[in-house]
Amino acid sequence: MNIENFRNYCLSLKATTESLPFDENILVFKVGSKMFALTSLNNPIFSVNAKCDPDYALTLRDEYPCVTPGFHMSKKHWNSIAPNDCLSKELFYQLINDSYLLVIAKMTKKERSELGLS
Repeated sequence: MNIENFRNYCLSLKATTESLPFDENILVFKVGSKMFALTSLNNPIFSVNAKCDPDYALTLRDEYPCVTPGFHMSKKHWNSIAPNDCLSKELFYQLINDSYLLVIAKMTKKERSELGLS
């Protein structure tokens, strides 16, 4: 797993954009105006912050040592994931997809429609 594979996967999700809103080192992926994943461009160890259902986040943290509370994020709703340490590629992508879907689920019907997601 690497940043390019992660980036390509995120950009394959409908209505996703990428930006550097915080500084030149933090790559953020959004659907509409809401973040669903971010990563550092200069960290030697690839890791990603992704939204997660709070109960599932606790389960993942208990089961996988490479899943920890979100670094610089709400510890309840975000996980930091270092996928090369202990996750399968499939599970990693599923967690990114889950994050994307959580963001979409919180959108209004109008927002989803404007993004072509309804």
